[in-house]
Amino acid sequence: MVRYLISCVVLAAAGLVGAQDNYPSKPIQMVVPFPPGGVADITGRPTALVMSKLLRQPIVIVNKPGAGGAIGMATVAKGRADGYTLLMALSSVSIIPVAERLQGREPSYELNQLAPVALISADPTVLVVRADGPYKTIKDFVAAAKSQPGKINYGSSGVYGTLHVAMEIFAQAAGIRLYHIPYQGGGPAVTALLGGQIEALASGPSAAIAQIKGGKMRALGVWGDKRLASLPEVPSMKELGYDATFYIWSGLFAPSGTPAPIMQKLRSTVRSTVNDPEFKDAMSKIDTPIAYLDAPEFQPFLARDAKRLEAAVIRIGKVDEK
Repeated sequence: MVRYLISCVVLAAAGLVGAQDNYPSKPIQMVVPFPPGGVADITGRPTALVMSKLLRQPIVIVNKPGAGGAIGMATVAKGRADGYTLLMALSSVSIIPVAERLQGREPSYELNQLAPVALISADPTVLVVRADGPYKTIKDFVAAAKSQPGKINYGSSGVYGTLHVAMEIFAQAAGIRLYHIPYQGGGPAVTALLGGQIEALASGPSAAIAQIKGGKMRALGVWGDKRLASLPEVPSMKELGYDATFYIWSGLFAPSGTPAPIMQKLRSTVRSTVNDPEFKDAMSKIDTPIAYLDAPEFQPFLARDAKRLEAAVIRIGKVDEK
């Protein structure tokens, strides 16, 4: 009996090693926890396309929006750690558990349930309004907000999402109070702005730049220490006198516990992906600079960013979600 059990364990271990050696042997899902059109989706699609080519298996984008990204993120965090379900997350991945506790709820996942594979991109958010609206400069916007506290509205990708936190960091720095209208993702928020349902939006550059260059949106400021190369005419918050910095980054994650050989395969594939001409061309077309960090560098970056964003969320405080 003992020999039989030992044999079973050995065979099971051999099967697991074989599965890892043959990875991937079937299609992979890349969960984007927001609707199409947002930063994670726009970055995830060229990433998945080139990774598919390199791995010789399809990587299928699955948009799973809801709860500011929490639904999709939790799906991966609690999923099988076999390398066949990945997550293209934004910086809000570290915000959600903190925010859910602040709201008095059990977190839908914990950050340590996700293993960083690589940072793909990082760009400061951009404050945008409609081009035909009344705000020509950020000073116009701030003056209007000060004269009408809590009346001027803005949209976001969801309560405590990246776009919500970015706008509240700016509002605190500018000494203004705005009215928040959350959407299911950055894409729907852009649509709402263009449709006149909201007055302003903190957007990732890649999700808004076509509308800015097409004359439908006006960019008032950038949440960075310096101007964006893709929008050189738009001043940074720092030069405008506001202590408001926020970078919206996209990073690839796998469930914690994913076997080391599979993680290594994913890391090496992403490393090749960001250097692939097809990927570089795709990212150039959406005016998104590549900011690649492999897992050993991405992990401390994530820890520092999570600490900074936790402080920002705590400053925002509990939010009425009705």
